[in-house]
Amino acid sequence: MKTAVFPGSFDPFTNAHLDLVKRGLLIFDEIIVAIGVNSSKKGMLSITEKTKGIQGLFKEEPRVSVASFQGLTVTFCQEKEAPFILRGLRNAQDFEFENMIAENNKLLYPEIETVFLISNFTMGHISSTIVRDIWRHRGDVSHLIPKPILDTLPEHT
Repeated sequence: MKTAVFPGSFDPFTNAHLDLVKRGLLIFDEIIVAIGVNSSKKGMLSITEKTKGIQGLFKEEPRVSVASFQGLTVTFCQEKEAPFILRGLRNAQDFEFENMIAENNKLLYPEIETVFLISNFTMGHISSTIVRDIWRHRGDVSHLIPKPILDTLPEHT
């Protein structure tokens, strides 16, 4: 079975993330959406809220599971016996950054392969950071994130 880990902070999970998972399922038998936990960062959503929202989004897709992890993504991949990491690329800057990570991961665990998918041209402008900024300033993000995720966002204060 070809299992891929799709790691990220997913704060929040966007339509671009959703697109990558759907396209990834054309390549992989199973995808684990892996929510990275960074105790030094205060996110907009809790791990529980992120997990609940993403699980709700994929409740009809048994090949997608959701888990959280701390530490190195490649260590998580080994624990889950997942030989692939799925990553999305929006632009050249993403490639430079993600390629450096992939090269270092390969040095640590040569058996784990990183697979890059280019973002859909209609979604290259979407990032969780931008969604958070728009949301915090009371803007409409309904066109940027799936409805089940929109329902998990905190009330505006």
